[in-house]
Amino acid sequence: MVRTIDLATSSVVDAIETTGFFAPIVFILFHLIRQFLLIPVAVVCVVGGILFGGVFGTIYSIVGLTGSSILFYFLPKLFPSFYQKLVKMKGKYIGMYTTFSIGQIIVLRLIPFMNFSLICLCILEKTKSFRRYVKISFLTHIPSCICFTFLGVSLQSLSPIILGGIVIILFVLVYLLREKQAFIKWEEFFVKEKG
Repeated sequence: MVRTIDLATSSVVDAIETTGFFAPIVFILFHLIRQFLLIPVAVVCVVGGILFGGVFGTIYSIVGLTGSSILFYFLPKLFPSFYQKLVKMKGKYIGMYTTFSIGQIIVLRLIPFMNFSLICLCILEKTKSFRRYVKISFLTHIPSCICFTFLGVSLQSLSPIILGGIVIILFVLVYLLREKQAFIKWEEFFVKEKG
Protein backbone atom coordinates (compact mmCIF):
# COMPACT_ATOMS: atom_id res chain seq x y z
CA MET A 1 0.00 0.00 0.00
CA VAL A 2 2.77 2.44 1.01
CA ARG A 3 4.79 1.46 -2.07
CA THR A 4 1.76 2.13 -4.30
CA ILE A 5 1.30 5.58 -2.74
CA ASP A 6 5.03 6.32 -3.22
CA LEU A 7 4.88 5.28 -6.89
CA ALA A 8 1.71 7.30 -7.51
CA THR A 9 3.17 10.33 -5.73
CA SER A 10 6.46 10.22 -7.66
CA SER A 11 4.56 9.86 -10.95
CA VAL A 12 2.42 12.87 -10.08
CA VAL A 13 5.49 14.94 -9.10
CA ASP A 14 7.14 14.09 -12.44
CA ALA A 15 3.97 14.94 -14.38
CA ILE A 16 3.49 18.26 -12.58
CA GLU A 17 7.13 19.29 -12.99
CA THR A 18 6.98 18.70 -16.76
CA THR A 19 3.80 20.76 -17.29
CA GLY A 20 5.52 24.08 -16.56
CA PHE A 21 3.04 26.96 -16.72
CA PHE A 22 0.06 24.62 -16.25
CA ALA A 23 1.57 22.97 -13.17
CA PRO A 24 -0.76 24.73 -10.68
CA ILE A 25 -3.83 23.71 -12.70
CA VAL A 26 -2.62 20.11 -12.92
CA PHE A 27 -1.91 20.13 -9.17
CA ILE A 28 -5.40 21.46 -8.35
CA LEU A 29 -6.99 18.89 -10.68
CA PHE A 30 -4.94 16.18 -9.01
CA HIS A 31 -6.48 17.22 -5.68
CA LEU A 32 -9.89 16.59 -7.27
CA ILE A 33 -9.06 13.02 -8.31
CA ARG A 34 -6.84 12.26 -5.30
CA GLN A 35 -9.74 10.95 -3.21
CA PHE A 36 -10.53 8.30 -5.86
CA LEU A 37 -6.89 7.16 -5.90
CA LEU A 38 -6.90 6.81 -2.08
CA ILE A 39 -3.89 9.10 -1.68
CA PRO A 40 -3.90 10.93 1.67
CA VAL A 41 -4.40 14.71 1.68
CA ALA A 42 -1.21 15.20 3.69
CA VAL A 43 0.92 13.57 1.00
CA VAL A 44 -0.41 15.84 -1.76
CA CYS A 45 -0.08 18.99 0.38
CA VAL A 46 3.52 18.07 1.24
CA VAL A 47 4.24 17.61 -2.48
CA GLY A 48 2.63 21.03 -3.10
CA GLY A 49 5.02 22.58 -0.60
CA ILE A 50 8.00 20.97 -2.29
CA LEU A 51 6.91 21.98 -5.80
CA PHE A 52 5.46 25.46 -5.26
CA GLY A 53 6.81 26.60 -1.90
CA GLY A 54 4.85 27.27 1.26
CA VAL A 55 2.58 30.11 0.18
CA PHE A 56 1.57 29.01 -3.33
CA GLY A 57 1.47 25.33 -2.33
CA THR A 58 -0.98 26.24 0.45
CA ILE A 59 -3.19 28.33 -1.85
CA TYR A 60 -3.33 25.63 -4.54
CA SER A 61 -4.09 22.95 -1.95
CA ILE A 62 -6.92 24.99 -0.40
CA VAL A 63 -8.46 25.54 -3.84
CA GLY A 64 -8.05 21.87 -4.80
CA LEU A 65 -9.42 20.49 -1.52
CA THR A 66 -12.37 22.88 -1.54
CA GLY A 67 -13.14 21.73 -5.09
CA SER A 68 -12.86 18.14 -3.91
CA SER A 69 -15.31 18.88 -1.08
CA ILE A 70 -17.73 20.42 -3.58
CA LEU A 71 -17.51 17.22 -5.65
CA PHE A 72 -18.32 15.25 -2.51
CA TYR A 73 -21.44 17.36 -1.94
CA PHE A 74 -22.96 15.89 -5.11
CA LEU A 75 -21.80 12.34 -4.32
CA PRO A 76 -25.14 11.08 -2.88
CA LYS A 77 -26.88 11.87 -6.18
CA LEU A 78 -24.09 10.54 -8.40
CA PHE A 79 -23.09 7.42 -6.45
CA PRO A 80 -25.80 6.51 -3.91
CA SER A 81 -24.33 3.06 -3.13
CA PHE A 82 -20.91 4.52 -2.27
CA TYR A 83 -22.60 7.15 -0.14
CA GLN A 84 -24.53 4.48 1.79
CA LYS A 85 -21.28 2.56 2.42
CA LEU A 86 -19.75 5.75 3.77
CA VAL A 87 -22.75 6.33 6.08
CA LYS A 88 -22.39 2.75 7.39
CA MET A 89 -18.66 3.31 7.94
CA LYS A 90 -19.42 6.48 9.90
CA GLY A 91 -21.93 4.56 12.03
CA LYS A 92 -19.39 1.82 12.71
CA TYR A 93 -16.35 3.94 13.54
CA ILE A 94 -17.74 7.27 14.76
CA GLY A 95 -21.36 6.63 15.64
CA MET A 96 -24.47 7.26 13.57
CA TYR A 97 -25.61 10.31 15.55
CA THR A 98 -22.22 11.75 16.43
CA THR A 99 -21.64 15.31 15.29
CA PHE A 100 -18.41 17.25 15.38
CA SER A 101 -17.82 20.89 16.19
CA ILE A 102 -15.95 23.01 13.64
CA GLY A 103 -12.92 22.93 15.95
CA GLN A 104 -12.97 19.13 15.95
CA ILE A 105 -13.27 19.02 12.16
CA ILE A 106 -10.23 21.30 11.87
CA VAL A 107 -8.24 19.00 14.17
CA LEU A 108 -9.44 15.87 12.32
CA ARG A 109 -8.21 17.38 9.07
CA LEU A 110 -4.80 17.85 10.72
CA ILE A 111 -4.52 14.08 11.35
CA PRO A 112 -2.48 12.87 8.35
CA PHE A 113 -4.33 9.69 7.35
CA MET A 114 -7.87 10.63 8.38
CA ASN A 115 -10.46 9.68 5.76
CA PHE A 116 -11.28 12.82 3.73
CA SER A 117 -14.70 11.59 2.61
CA LEU A 118 -15.72 10.70 6.17
CA ILE A 119 -14.95 14.26 7.33
CA CYS A 120 -16.89 15.67 4.35
CA LEU A 121 -19.83 13.47 5.35
CA CYS A 122 -19.72 14.89 8.89
CA ILE A 123 -19.77 18.44 7.46
CA LEU A 124 -22.59 17.52 5.06
CA GLU A 125 -24.70 16.20 7.95
CA LYS A 126 -23.94 19.31 10.00
CA THR A 127 -24.94 21.85 7.34
CA LYS A 128 -28.31 22.50 5.76
CA SER A 129 -27.29 24.46 2.66
CA PHE A 130 -24.70 24.18 -0.09
CA ARG A 131 -23.31 27.63 0.72
CA ARG A 132 -22.72 26.77 4.40
CA TYR A 133 -21.19 23.41 3.44
CA VAL A 134 -18.69 25.11 1.09
CA LYS A 135 -17.90 27.79 3.69
CA ILE A 136 -17.18 25.28 6.47
CA SER A 137 -15.21 23.05 4.09
CA PHE A 138 -13.11 26.00 2.93
CA LEU A 139 -12.42 27.25 6.48
CA THR A 140 -11.53 23.80 7.84
CA HIS A 141 -9.06 23.19 4.98
CA ILE A 142 -6.96 26.28 5.71
CA PRO A 143 -5.12 25.07 8.88
CA SER A 144 -4.36 21.61 7.50
CA CYS A 145 -3.11 22.97 4.17
CA ILE A 146 -0.84 25.46 5.93
CA CYS A 147 0.44 22.80 8.33
CA PHE A 148 1.11 20.05 5.76
CA THR A 149 2.53 22.34 3.09
CA PHE A 150 5.01 24.00 5.42
CA LEU A 151 5.69 20.69 7.15
CA GLY A 152 6.69 19.28 3.77
CA VAL A 153 9.66 21.61 3.63
CA SER A 154 10.99 20.54 7.03
CA LEU A 155 9.63 16.97 7.19
CA GLN A 156 12.97 15.29 6.59
CA SER A 157 14.51 16.86 9.70
CA LEU A 158 11.76 15.71 12.12
CA SER A 159 12.20 12.44 13.99
CA PRO A 160 9.47 9.75 14.03
CA ILE A 161 9.05 10.30 17.79
CA ILE A 162 8.15 13.98 17.27
CA LEU A 163 5.74 13.08 14.44
CA GLY A 164 4.11 10.42 16.65
CA GLY A 165 3.79 12.96 19.47
CA ILE A 166 2.07 15.42 17.14
CA VAL A 167 -0.47 12.78 16.07
CA ILE A 168 -1.21 11.87 19.73
CA ILE A 169 -1.73 15.55 20.60
CA LEU A 170 -4.16 15.88 17.68
CA PHE A 171 -6.22 12.91 18.91
CA VAL A 172 -6.37 14.44 22.40
CA LEU A 173 -7.53 17.75 20.91
CA VAL A 174 -10.32 15.98 18.99
CA TYR A 175 -11.57 14.57 22.29
CA LEU A 176 -11.29 17.86 24.17
CA LEU A 177 -13.01 19.92 21.43
CA ARG A 178 -16.03 17.62 21.11
CA GLU A 179 -19.58 18.91 21.23
CA LYS A 180 -21.21 18.22 24.57
CA GLN A 181 -24.57 16.52 24.11
CA ALA A 182 -27.16 15.30 26.57
CA PHE A 183 -29.38 12.36 25.68
CA ILE A 184 -32.74 12.27 27.40
CA LYS A 185 -34.82 9.10 27.42
CA TRP A 186 -38.32 9.31 26.00
CA GLU A 187 -39.83 8.38 29.38
CA GLU A 188 -37.88 11.11 31.19
CA PHE A 189 -38.89 13.78 28.68
CA PHE A 190 -42.59 12.95 28.73
CA VAL A 191 -43.14 12.35 32.43
CA LYS A 192 -46.69 11.31 33.18
CA GLU A 193 -48.36 13.34 35.88
CA LYS A 194 -49.65 11.32 38.77
CA GLY A 195 -53.28 12.15 39.28
